[in-house]
Formats: sequence, structure tokens, C-alpha cells
Amino acid sequence: MRKILLTLLLCSQNLLWAQSFDLIPLGVYGGGDESNLSAYLIGEKDKNEFLSLDAGTIRAGIRVAISKNTFDVTDETVLKSYIKGYFISHGHLDHLSGLIINSPEDSKKNIYAFPYVIDVLKNNYFTNASWSNFANEGESPILNKYSYQRLEKNKLQQVENTSLRVTGFELSHGTFSKSAAVLVQNSADEAILYLGDTGADRIEKSENLAILWQHIAPLIKENKLKAIMIEVSFPNKQPETALYGHLTPKLLVEELIKLEKSTGQGRLKNFKIIITHLKPGGDQIEIIKKELHENNPLQLDFIFPIQGQKMVL
Repeated sequence: MRKILLTLLLCSQNLLWAQSFDLIPLGVYGGGDESNLSAYLIGEKDKNEFLSLDAGTIRAGIRVAISKNTFDVTDETVLKSYIKGYFISHGHLDHLSGLIINSPEDSKKNIYAFPYVIDVLKNNYFTNASWSNFANEGESPILNKYSYQRLEKNKLQQVENTSLRVTGFELSHGTFSKSAAVLVQNSADEAILYLGDTGADRIEKSENLAILWQHIAPLIKENKLKAIMIEVSFPNKQPETALYGHLTPKLLVEELIKLEKSTGQGRLKNFKIIITHLKPGGDQIEIIKKELHENNPLQLDFIFPIQGQKMVL
């Protein structure tokens, strides 16, 4: 009987592992390096069916991934066949320029975004004056390659041609821009949370992060949330009046302390926090990393993704 129970336990554990995520960073920086801007491929492990979380750098990132043996196919295959759709958090170039530039060679697929992001794509990028309209709405001629799929706040939606489901949340990104987060769930109801650019609630005079933390707290308690991907753009020396809708190490920890109040004390120990959107320049990135490690009262596991290097979560 003991052997049978052990076998069943091992089988169930193996099944759980089989439902984990592949995460492939195609770009990890925020501005300053057009070859390495925010874009992450997320999919169930070994399926090669990915949703791109933002799309600042696409083809250049795919080629880096191929050079690191993350993919053993051509960049065209990854672009056309492996990437099944795009989630775009907001309308800034460092989060979508790769999508625009590569649209002539891409295959038909969906763009998942809130209506205010789709309006930016329709009115500013997929226009005859700036490019061509590769989407299914907007200026004529309509080339109908991409289909806009409008996210609704806090509503679960299926990602076509994958087993993934997404739930969108609004974020505040400075005075003149809104951004978004997306909770990506797989067929086992495991999840990863990805945030586009965001400021802290205290600075933004917002409750968007508080609402988000309240939503994901039960997933952390149930050990369903594998990681949070969240930006830190500036070191702590950046004045709070000049953050432009971004986070510092201090502000990130401030927000995650609020999250822990919803999950219970100690529940975030060793929890994976994947740091995105580091802004390069001088030794700024090294300062940010140092400040995160030196001020870590929750004992979080800070992870700094590397372009092209696959992560299994």
C-alpha cells in the first residue's frame, strides 16, 4: 500500500511539473537599446505555443534565443508559428515597436489589449502615414492580418490557438498614460502575473495595484501563482516627482509589503519576483540590483531575466 501511495504521489507531482510555464525573454530593458526592449514569450512547457507579453523587440530577440539554443528552428518559424498572439500593455514604442516592424512578415494572429491601447495602435501606428494598417480595423486599406481582441477588466478570456487564458487589469502609468497587467493561466490553473509599466499607488494616487493584489492573493495562498513579473525602472535616488509612472526598488518593496498583508505574513518568502524594464545607462542597473538585494525584508527571490535565455517556472 505504501508503494502504491508513493507511486500515485510521484505521478501527481510529475503531472504538476508538466503543467508549468516556459518563459523566454526576447527583450528585458525599458528604452535605450532598441535590440533589447520589453517582450516575453509565455507558454505551457514544451508546447511552443506562446503569447508574447508586450512586443518591444521581437526578431532580434528570437535570434538571440536561437544563438543560445533556446530554439532550434528558424526565426521565421518562431515568428510565424510559435507566437500565437500578442498582449500589449500600453502604447509606448518600447513595448510594441517589434510588433509593428515585423508585421509584414508575420502570420495572422490576435492582439489582446484594452480598448485604450487598441486606439493607439489604430490611430498612431497602423496608419498609412506611419506604416500600413495590418489590423482588422481602422484606415483603409485594411490588410486584416491582426485581429484586435479587446480585454475587459477582470474578465477571463481565452488566448486563441493555445491553452492559455488571460485576465486583464488596468494600471496607472503617469499623468498622460494608462497601462495594463495580465494574469496568464494555464490548463492546470497555474498562473504568472505580468505587469506593464506602472507607478506605485501612493505616487499615482490610484488603487490599481491594491485591486490587483487583492485579486491575486488567493492564488498565492493556494500556491497557484508561480511568479510576478514587474518593472523597476530607476534606482532609489530618482526623485518621486520624476518617476513618470515607474517604480524604484523602494517603491516595489513598499507595494509588495501591501500584497503580503493580503496573503499572510511570511507567504512571500522565496516567492519569485522577475524584474523587468530596467533602464540601462551608466551603472544604473547594477545600482538597482544592489538596492533590491539590500532592502528585502520579505526575503523575496528577485530574478533578473537574460535576453534569449529560457526560464522554466
